[in-house]
Amino acid sequence: MKNLFNWGEHWSNLRHLLVSTGLVLPFAILSGTASAGFLWALERVTRLRWEHGWLLFLLPIAGLVIGWLYHAVGQRAEAGSNLIMEEIHQPGGGVPGRMAPLVLAGTLATHLCGGSAGREGTAVQMGGSLASVYARFCRIAPENVRVLLMAGIAAGFGSVFGTPLTGAIFAMEVLVVGRMQYDALIPVLVASVIGDLTCSAWGIRHAPYHIAVAETAGASLLPNGLLLGKVVLAAIAFGLASQVFSELTHAIKKQFARFIAYAPLRPAVGGVLVIALVYALGTRDYLGIGVSSPDPGATTILSAFAPAGAPPWSWWWKLIFTAVTLGSGFKGGEVTPLFFIGATLGHTVALVLSGPVDLFAGLGFIAIFAGATNTPLACTMLGIELFGAHHAVYYAVACFIAYLFSGHTGIYSAQQRGVPKNARLPTQPSP
Repeated sequence: MKNLFNWGEHWSNLRHLLVSTGLVLPFAILSGTASAGFLWALERVTRLRWEHGWLLFLLPIAGLVIGWLYHAVGQRAEAGSNLIMEEIHQPGGGVPGRMAPLVLAGTLATHLCGGSAGREGTAVQMGGSLASVYARFCRIAPENVRVLLMAGIAAGFGSVFGTPLTGAIFAMEVLVVGRMQYDALIPVLVASVIGDLTCSAWGIRHAPYHIAVAETAGASLLPNGLLLGKVVLAAIAFGLASQVFSELTHAIKKQFARFIAYAPLRPAVGGVLVIALVYALGTRDYLGIGVSSPDPGATTILSAFAPAGAPPWSWWWKLIFTAVTLGSGFKGGEVTPLFFIGATLGHTVALVLSGPVDLFAGLGFIAIFAGATNTPLACTMLGIELFGAHHAVYYAVACFIAYLFSGHTGIYSAQQRGVPKNARLPTQPSP
């Protein structure tokens, strides 16, 4: 019995658990509060845009102001989420404290005037920036700053979507393709859970999503063979679409930098292009975050779960609007637009394959995100947290196949490549 338990090791683990929890607890509360304030403000500016359509014409001016702010005082903060990931991989100059207010102001201005952007990038950057400031203020040892930054990603992601387990897994999975960073397991889990609880305590409520469970299925979780085959085909489409989104966004960013030397002008020109797209298509459905709309006939993420809720090419137009918005330099995030793209593409694929619309919309919702961020485990958990566990097998199949077919790129250029997606291919060098 004396040799059965290594009490010294167990005591060390317990001490690590207590110290890690104590280390991230104050910061996680701060991060959850920041996310709550951001989500509250985002809802207000979105409603203002709905009520005052003329705000769209201020989008180029908003872009110019955002671009000038980052050009004048942003400096390293311009790299956004990629800077946080780079600091985790290889500590350097640190994450500047000004990143949090800059990305918050930039994102709210983008949404107020109709830019097609998301919110996860803002929450992650605020979380990482606050973690860095907290570490400097408390004089945290350098070896622990990396753990705090990962906790910042988890707290920001988990609180902004109300998915704490996904936030924790995402923070460990997103850094290196094909490898999980388990060394910060306890801090990221604590930070994500506390951040989400804090955000909820402030009265923030997240959009509800629902996938019906057929009464004939009973309590069985085993997949239907024919439906599983359709899910595989849909997942391939989701993976290819995620690659198109990543490549197009990066390409637009490079072309703007190539042809417009003065950085603040890039989002201004992007704003003009977004307005042109609105009038070319004759709809404003692809502006803003896209979760819901005051117009009952509008295409949104929620409407994509209904039988007649999304035109066949709505996913493509949201992809174009978002790539132009973010590629030109507006602020926000890619994930919620990816939810829109995935849900509407899933709706279209369901009609083509004669599959259940709500299930395929949900699969697209998580699978395109999995492909674009190279995080299939996190996105499988995302499906379970948002839609329930009954269709978990389909979630996993969709996310892992989309990940396989999304190529070796992604929306995060600082993401390192550890294990190749195809065992026959050599490991791709990190950019």
